[in-house]
Amino acid sequence: MSVKQLPETLINQIAAGEVIERPASAAKELIENAIDAGATRIEIATAGGGKSLIRITDNGSGMDAADLDLAVRRHCTSKISETLDDIRTLGFRGEALPSIGSVAKLTITSRRNGHSEGSQVAVIGGKMSGVKPAPSNTGTVVEVRDIFFATPARLKFLKTEKAEAGAITEVVKRMAIAFPQIRFVLSGSDRTTLEFPATGDDHLARMAQILGTDFRDNAIEIDAMREDVGLSGFVGVPTFHRGNSAHQYAFVNGRPVQDKLILSALRGAYAESVPSGRYPVAVLSITLDPALVDVNVHPAKSDVRFRDPGLVRGLIVGAIREALHREGDRAATTGTSGMMRAFRPGFQPAQAAPRTPWASASSPSRPLYPQPANDFAEQVQSGFDVLTMPAARADASIAEPAPRTAAEEAPRYRLGAARAQVHENYIVAQTEDGLVIVDQHAAHERLVFEAMRKALDNKRLASQVLLIPEIIDLPEEDCDRLMANATELDRLGLAIERFGPGAVAVRETPAMLGEVDAASMVRDLADEIAEWNTAGGLRGKLEYVAATMACHGSVRSGRRLRPEEMNALLREMEATPGSGTCNHGRPTYIELKLSDIERLFGRS
Repeated sequence: MSVKQLPETLINQIAAGEVIERPASAAKELIENAIDAGATRIEIATAGGGKSLIRITDNGSGMDAADLDLAVRRHCTSKISETLDDIRTLGFRGEALPSIGSVAKLTITSRRNGHSEGSQVAVIGGKMSGVKPAPSNTGTVVEVRDIFFATPARLKFLKTEKAEAGAITEVVKRMAIAFPQIRFVLSGSDRTTLEFPATGDDHLARMAQILGTDFRDNAIEIDAMREDVGLSGFVGVPTFHRGNSAHQYAFVNGRPVQDKLILSALRGAYAESVPSGRYPVAVLSITLDPALVDVNVHPAKSDVRFRDPGLVRGLIVGAIREALHREGDRAATTGTSGMMRAFRPGFQPAQAAPRTPWASASSPSRPLYPQPANDFAEQVQSGFDVLTMPAARADASIAEPAPRTAAEEAPRYRLGAARAQVHENYIVAQTEDGLVIVDQHAAHERLVFEAMRKALDNKRLASQVLLIPEIIDLPEEDCDRLMANATELDRLGLAIERFGPGAVAVRETPAMLGEVDAASMVRDLADEIAEWNTAGGLRGKLEYVAATMACHGSVRSGRRLRPEEMNALLREMEATPGSGTCNHGRPTYIELKLSDIERLFGRS
């Protein structure tokens, strides 16, 4: 069979299979073109979930007749010249318009700024009409009708009109967050009108438009720099979380991306802070030299590849954890809102589950890692001071209020002064402008865990020497990576040595892990180092065991506390970063302002 040149229309349809996966993909490409043209107002109209119509209207710089003639031809663009090392625009491939025109009915009407008349060009199923004069305002109107009519097999893979309309909405939201200085309007017969007025330099105001006003009240600002890589944005306090990752937005040099490295770093930063199955809310923007990131990984341009992924991951994890330590112990305002709803007349609470002992409620029936040996627990215990809780009186259903000192009459502490303990688990404290309710077990669990984690940082962890060193065969490059991190691994209690070109010998393992499959652990570490250039997995396992130890070593629910014990717990919480959540991500306290209480009684 002889080799032959494919027709231009078929080439464009093949390219469209990667560039234009669904109507939302076409909308994304067209919105990017409008932003690159300098538009300050972009209007998007759809019908049939984008399958029948997508119309993008902008007030950008516009195009003249010559530009229109080239714009619908493959690999014609105004955004790059010779190299891909300095891409500063959203679009650059020169494939979107011809790809859309090859599978749909495409019409572009545009007028360049300063010109007296506009021009129009149409591409229907890959066949282009000549450019002709047309009335137009300054800017461009791109209309896409009957998408995939030229490739009907693709229509079978589209979802319902509602789902496709929702995908377009998500595209617009991501663009709106990235460019707060632009006004976006999304309308059509298949949706209610959605408008995002421009907010200028107030990025948090735009985020509140997209994520809700609750995010503004529960957001922590991020601003960090490492080796010319900048990270900015806002993340939610640990107690402000959602049921999926749809509220996590990432941008690289202004480009919305859905990069696995960034999302993985976000999960790592919130480890032990967000409950299992819940997701933090975050908007992260990374800025760096365009030469240090490859945005040409996939035609959809949603994936990127960093030249130094370990640097970017470390920057994200470090900056978020620093911010959480600084402000992350704040109680989410959504907890107060839930409490207010519960107090309103007519509220019907859900059927409460039977109370269970704290250990079975907060611990899995079978731990993921072996329980630590008692002698090691004692060794760690000796390395820090934990809050001790002496036995309390057990002759009252509610603990007696704390004696009021002069300082406590006008509470000067952030978490106030303890006034009572109710149901043998919750501490009620009075603050200067309201009250705080603390879960005593969850709060003390976090305090013990943070103390144990500090112990991990301050000295080499105890290890257990293997009677016979375990020899593990590995590819030579994995051995090289492990030995490059041998010092860090040794601090964590894992002692390894090179054993020939393709093997390592494990001589000691962390005592905290008890009996462990050394071969499996070392192979996992080698894989992690290869992907992220870090050996954080072992530390993650150790911190998991530390969290389990903290849970078993904390003040239990049902324990009656004396007033001085309750106040001591509150003071420790104020001094401990991240004390707003327990190790499992549950809130440790809820705050109710005096103004909220007055509203409940109709006094405001």
